[in-house]
Amino acid sequence: MVFYCFLVDQTRRVLQSKPAAGTCSRCGGGARVADIRTATRFCYVPFYWKSWRAVVCTSCGAVLRSYR
Repeated sequence: MVFYCFLVDQTRRVLQSKPAAGTCSRCGGGARVADIRTATRFCYVPFYWKSWRAVVCTSCGAVLRSYR
């Protein structure tokens, strides 16, 4: 029997954040510096994690700048 599983998804979770100076260039909202963890899953089994820091808009959620 052959079973193919190609379901891959990726989730982002903010671990912690603090206010940052500046505003969003897209919507004009405030900015925050956030530590983010990205988890990639294949067939509901997590196999890759990456933590990184980014400046994120508080209104629209856009990543304005990332520090990897």
